[in-house]
Amino acid sequence: MVSASAAFHGDPPVSPSVPREIRAALIGEEIADFDREYRQVLDEAAETLDLVGVLGMLKRWQRVAWSSGENPDAHRRMLGHASRLGAGGAVATEQWQQTRARLGL
Repeated sequence: MVSASAAFHGDPPVSPSVPREIRAALIGEEIADFDREYRQVLDEAAETLDLVGVLGMLKRWQRVAWSSGENPDAHRRMLGHASRLGAGGAVATEQWQQTRARLGL
């Protein structure tokens, strides 16, 4: 039998409040996607008796919540760019040298 710590590569255990905390940090347009995926992985976990999918989903959504919480407007712009790129569209870009100069790096 594999220990819990080995199964999750040393990640700390997920507290029961984590799903609620993640959901509260998301921007409005992401909440339905989170809810849908959370229900799906819980259903799968109930059938397989395996929480790896649930924990992986929560870890991924924690990153999304962190990104959207830091700067919701920038996160929305990123989502818009990703949507346009996914649909085959183009987005405005700049050369790395320009980005460095603009940021004073």
